[in-house]
Amino acid sequence: SYLRVPVKRRAAAFCTIWRPCRAGHYMPCHAGWVGPTVLLCIYGFCSMMRPIEPFLTEFLTGTCKNLTTEQVTRQVYPVWTYSSLLLLIPVLLVTDFLRYKPVIILQGLSYVIAFLLVLVGSGVPSTQLALFSYSIATAADVAYFSYIYIVVHASYYQRVTSYVRASILLGYSVGGLLGQLLVSLGGVSLYCLAFVTLISVSIALITSFFLPMPKTSLFLNGTYSAQQRNSDEDDHNSESEDSDNRVKSRMAAKHIGRMFRRLILDFKTCYSSAALLFFCIWAATGRCGFYQVSGYVQLLWVYIQPQNVTAYNGGVDAISTLTGAAATVAVGHMSLEWSVWGELILGGFTLLIAGSVFLMDLTDNIWISYTCYILFKTVYMQLSTICTFQIAKALNRKRYALVFGVNSFVGTVLQSVLTAIVINTKSLQLTITSQFFIYASYFAVIALLFTVRGVYTVLHMKRPAAGNQAERATNLPEESHP
Repeated sequence: SYLRVPVKRRAAAFCTIWRPCRAGHYMPCHAGWVGPTVLLCIYGFCSMMRPIEPFLTEFLTGTCKNLTTEQVTRQVYPVWTYSSLLLLIPVLLVTDFLRYKPVIILQGLSYVIAFLLVLVGSGVPSTQLALFSYSIATAADVAYFSYIYIVVHASYYQRVTSYVRASILLGYSVGGLLGQLLVSLGGVSLYCLAFVTLISVSIALITSFFLPMPKTSLFLNGTYSAQQRNSDEDDHNSESEDSDNRVKSRMAAKHIGRMFRRLILDFKTCYSSAALLFFCIWAATGRCGFYQVSGYVQLLWVYIQPQNVTAYNGGVDAISTLTGAAATVAVGHMSLEWSVWGELILGGFTLLIAGSVFLMDLTDNIWISYTCYILFKTVYMQLSTICTFQIAKALNRKRYALVFGVNSFVGTVLQSVLTAIVINTKSLQLTITSQFFIYASYFAVIALLFTVRGVYTVLHMKRPAAGNQAERATNLPEESHP
């Protein structure tokens, strides 16, 4: 009976059931966002479920690898910082051109290589290579966080983003708790935790192969994408295939030139606003300080309690992640005039971060240090969320990757400079406590800058002149429509 239906009606029925959910990607409509989201959540959970990470310093300096604390501090951990600086920009440039999925696969493969080297390698060179592979994976985060906006409709962005970020936080928390329970209650060796981590990231790699390949990208959606669609329609003609390849090459070359010109113009537009610029400054400087503290805090804990066989690092990581997630959710429900009070809040809470890092440096009680780290991470995630949505409110969707990528790059540059001065300067030879004193001072300077700026902003905005607030509102770059 279906064959008796006119062709036009059959085509209409087909389009109703199998309409293109995104750029020619035909799939059932109910699976248009559910399928990729489920796969991304599985990938995010497994790639972040790494129970060895809270105990990585103990693993490297213990009987498993027999590296010294000095080697880990000055030769191993800095590799991640410097490699991230070198890899971030190339990854940002090729991610959109390769249409995200290959970069996500590369990220999963890099995680597997990194933890495989951690598990079976020995000596400083092998561990350095593991950290280099790990830096490739972290640099590829931009592909993971951008992919979902390519394969689902814009109406699902908020829902899908919440699911994906929740899976990441859940994976990190489960990894920390699992590692803590296995070590404290099960008496499991750290070698077994490394093996469990390798299995988890391997599952993530396998999952990445099932992600649908996007037919377009955030930037390749103009003439180049139109030519791709035309070529898909004409692929039955063998002669048009050769011509099509030549056209694609020419269009790709033109696209690269247009992309760089557009990046420069977008860069000027985005950072021409003083209000937006200060949120970007905190995002970059805060990122630098956060990764320095979180990257070397395990060395501080080893210094405070050298024979801490039943360390609670995993539990602390899990609790700090969960409290940070709760803080970010709370920020989303706060009703506040952020254009007036935002910078002052950043300054005040950054001072709280500086105080917690100072106390971590001064105390010789491991429990006080644990508590301060939980406070540090919770407040950082809250302030990072404030900066993220304040920046996002002022930007067009296509500028997100540019601004957040530039902020990450600036933060990584600062982190490399701080690492070179504090850790790799041979004349200084600072102890771990001296390093944390510098980190605390670093946050104190940021707090002072934003407190002064925040007080000025509040006084300026609260003047009786009605025109001031309107002027402030227009300082943010207007969202341009494609």
